[in-house]
Amino acid sequence: MAFLGTLCLILVLTTLAGNFANRLGVPAVIGELLIGIIIGPALLNWVQLNSLVSLFADIGVVILMFLGGLESNLKLLMKYLKPAIVVATSGVIFPIVMMGLASWWWGFTPLEALFIGVIFSATSVSISVAVLKEYHALSTREGATILGAAVADDIMGVILLSLMISLLASQGIQAAGSQPALGLVLLEQVAFFGGTYIVVKWIAPYLMHLSERLVMASSVTIMSMVICLSMAWLADIVGLSGAIGAFFAGIAVAHTPYRAVLADHVEPLGNAIFIPVFFVSVGLNMTLDHLADNLGIIVGLTVLACLAKLLGCGLGARLSGFDLKSSTVIGTGMIARGEMGLITAQIGHQAGLLGGADYSAMILVIVLATIIAPLVLKQALKAMPQAATE
Repeated sequence: MAFLGTLCLILVLTTLAGNFANRLGVPAVIGELLIGIIIGPALLNWVQLNSLVSLFADIGVVILMFLGGLESNLKLLMKYLKPAIVVATSGVIFPIVMMGLASWWWGFTPLEALFIGVIFSATSVSISVAVLKEYHALSTREGATILGAAVADDIMGVILLSLMISLLASQGIQAAGSQPALGLVLLEQVAFFGGTYIVVKWIAPYLMHLSERLVMASSVTIMSMVICLSMAWLADIVGLSGAIGAFFAGIAVAHTPYRAVLADHVEPLGNAIFIPVFFVSVGLNMTLDHLADNLGIIVGLTVLACLAKLLGCGLGARLSGFDLKSSTVIGTGMIARGEMGLITAQIGHQAGLLGGADYSAMILVIVLATIIAPLVLKQALKAMPQAATE
């Protein structure tokens, strides 16, 4: 029951922070992220990232990405699939090279520097989805490219993580946990996307139609949640982010007659409890341990983490035919880091590759880049012509 007090505190503070942020013309998510830093270990230490907070945060990101899928246009996503792959590829290469070289210059060994580059090659698009939703830019060509690139980025992240674990093993460094063979992981992911097509085409419409005939309150909403949570679970099983599975669940349900009803029912549920906890959990990851010792590295890597995605993904967008303003939107939409970066950093820490001070610095850089991302994305969206975001 003590968690209920924590939950009340989070909901009250995030509501007030979101209100103030909106009045200042800043994305509401910024206020919610800052609340996590203020009440977390970094400052007041009122709330810690325990198992219950993590659970609610995981459900929050799943619901957020489900809502993103509900508002997405599948035809638009398919139309911009090729640019999305180009954006994702260049957005992975640039951070590995830029962050790796910078880390090596700062005194890390070549293996450590490569590992740091891989940490910052991954994108978490959940934060960007919240901003794109707030500014009604999800169903644009820029939004479709960002979402498509996020899916491709997640697959590349799994591949890179598997390769790094194999490289560590070849150097005699044992990463925590057993890892399946890369070929098996890729085969499972191909099966997942094949199954996703079947869900979108046949299973989801049938289940949603069946749910309407059940004599049960909110049966349509419950069935949509069953589809959402099961696809997020299956995505996690095959090594992808659960957010990716939830996103495709949203797309599947969006292609049924119940799209508007579900948006009205699910969005209040998510925004009332789970989604604010997710944003706060990002701030709870921040600590100020060893801050003074690593201040130069933290500031330098934070700037590079933002520039690497902005330049890499922006260049990929330019090569795909987008103009400069659209490329900037796409680049800024890919800046935020998240669960894949945190997982990779944790593996490096458990394997002894990143010491306590270096591990804390990497986590701090991930959090700072995630906080900066919504701010720069908002500015990029404001610079877009109105016709391009409708």
